[in-house]
Amino acid sequence: MSPALLAGLALGAAMLLVRSPRPSLRPPYDPPGYGAGAQAAGRAAGGRSPVRRAVVAALAGAGAWLFVGGPLGLPSAVLVAVVCWRLLGRSEPPAVRRARVQATRELPHLVGLMAAGLRAGAPPSAALAGACAALPGAAAEAFAGARARLALGMDPATVWDELAEEPGIAVLGRALARAHQTGAPVSDTVEALAVQLAQEGRAAAEDRARGVGVWAALPLGLCLLPGFLLLGVVPVVAGLAAQLGAR
Repeated sequence: MSPALLAGLALGAAMLLVRSPRPSLRPPYDPPGYGAGAQAAGRAAGGRSPVRRAVVAALAGAGAWLFVGGPLGLPSAVLVAVVCWRLLGRSEPPAVRRARVQATRELPHLVGLMAAGLRAGAPPSAALAGACAALPGAAAEAFAGARARLALGMDPATVWDELAEEPGIAVLGRALARAHQTGAPVSDTVEALAVQLAQEGRAAAEDRARGVGVWAALPLGLCLLPGFLLLGVVPVVAGLAAQLGAR
């Protein structure tokens, strides 16, 4: 078996190990909020454990060694393995990324429910708890830590400031913290945020829909382009070349 084929097999095995199985629709979250539990779920299901990182880095290094060969094979293998290890350690686990994206998509609906609770006269903590109970999911789970701290009597300003640091849901934390600091009506602030998030969500959905048309036409273009070149361009070029050669 040739070294190039062995290198391809090693690199292919590394890519298969990097690809992780899809986690459940609702990954586990820790009480402190979005970050810690989602990262733990991502490490468990996303292939970012030290053992798997070491295996992937070793396979990538072995592939580089077999591909380069000679005196430069070993230094290339070490360099590729170290780079692969560092990149896998810094990359965001797939479970964390999917949970963040799902929370971002659910956030406009949850903020709208919270705005309805505020308009009904509920305090921000009760409105947030009611919205999360009415719309369970990734966004509601992301607010679990904030709801627990509010239930324990922590200062709402501190909770909103901490919430502003959470990925995917920070926009609501910043809006609530700004309203708390400036004294603006919380209901107006949250309602304006709900309208803004809804508009952004519709714009993002339209962009994704337009992208689907582009990606759907791409395979057709890839199939038609070679046929066009072979049936339309090549005969013309060949005919011109034959005429020039006859002269």
